[in-house]
Amino acid sequence: MSRTAHHRAAVVGTGHRAQMFTRALAARPDHRVAALCDPSPTRMAFHNRLLTEAGEPAATQWEPDHFADLLAKEDIDEVVVTTVDAAHDRYIVPALKAGCRVITEKPMTVDAERCARILDTVRETGNTLTVAFNYRFNPVHEKVRALLADGAIGEVLSVHFEWLLDVRHGADYFRRWHREKRNSGGLMVHKSSHHFDLVNWWLADQPHEVFGYGRLGFYGREAGERHGLRRDYVRAHGAAPAADDPFALDLGADDTLRALYLDAEQDDGYLRDRNVFDGPVTIEDDMALLVRYARGATMTYHLTAYSPWEGYRVMFNGSAGRLELEVEESRWQPPRIRVTSGSGALHGDTAAEHAGGARLTLRPLWEPPVDIPLDTEHEAHGGGDPRMLDALFGSADAGTAPADPGAEGHPTATERDGALALAVGLAANRCFETGRPVGVRELVPGVGER
Repeated sequence: MSRTAHHRAAVVGTGHRAQMFTRALAARPDHRVAALCDPSPTRMAFHNRLLTEAGEPAATQWEPDHFADLLAKEDIDEVVVTTVDAAHDRYIVPALKAGCRVITEKPMTVDAERCARILDTVRETGNTLTVAFNYRFNPVHEKVRALLADGAIGEVLSVHFEWLLDVRHGADYFRRWHREKRNSGGLMVHKSSHHFDLVNWWLADQPHEVFGYGRLGFYGREAGERHGLRRDYVRAHGAAPAADDPFALDLGADDTLRALYLDAEQDDGYLRDRNVFDGPVTIEDDMALLVRYARGATMTYHLTAYSPWEGYRVMFNGSAGRLELEVEESRWQPPRIRVTSGSGALHGDTAAEHAGGARLTLRPLWEPPVDIPLDTEHEAHGGGDPRMLDALFGSADAGTAPADPGAEGHPTATERDGALALAVGLAANRCFETGRPVGVRELVPGVGER
């Protein structure tokens, strides 16, 4: 089918998560993936196969060192950044300066210096940066926000938030590049930025001060030996001790994982299947925070990355009652499963075999509790991914334009939202080092200014 492409896009970083964007752009009549940028020709070739299978022409392939040439020579006006977190600013900043619309995966970046550089560039250029916080588009989360905004529990005074990653999902952060804080900022930045953004959005408020503790207590060599969980191998592929290890990932058992990672090792040496009980691991797996918000509300937050079940509980206490949400993404995990997703997904994209349900309960003062009806989805991050893609690029079916991110109540996240979510994670990391409370503006000056 022929079409006229109005937006020429570049996808930067062609790993697992980037597949969603490549497919989404290929399905929309006003967009075309014109260029791919990645250190690995093998991964870029995989994404070009996705494009040709969708009836689109193959994109040109570029090395990261030639990104500026890519922008100029390919006439790019839209850039999607899905690289290792620490490299996001390397592409966001020049793309903004070139006048492109930029969409970046969360987190926006991994430290205060890079964050300031991005914010300064947005202000200087007046161009658009969107952070892909897909959890905002989950219908359950949108329902929570609507109830709070409508005053269902009055003024929100405190929030209790517990997020549990099961031993399949949680372990995956300790197999790959995320395990080194210099790459990912740790789970407080890479993973919890989702959750901090949700609370900022739910409360329509901004974080002011953070205190917390974090430790590596389950994964890593020392803890693995202490708990009797460690097997003696560096990476799972070809290692006999990994054959029956429930914490090992078999890259060769899934066509997509093999193509994106095992076959690409010749390009950059990246190992996707490291031993979660071996070094180096410089991130935490158990973290507890206390956050105070500008209008006075507080949040207690705990992230556990080694739970038997996956999901979250969040409770809001207000002047007129309490709102409680519990979501079971997986009720338990069997010790060995075969990854059968066409996208090579280990979590998020496809529903877990033992997925549970969601419960939202409103408990007004002096009245019986009310169970709020929910339509629960477990695929595509609770249904957030397709809704986010429609908001970013317009509907593939109707060919409609993307929504206006400046519209009142629109869930699309800006660079300011990205910075506010990042600031909590950065403050948490500082607390882990110093044992002292940290003001958000100490790390990201001006982030709270509108």
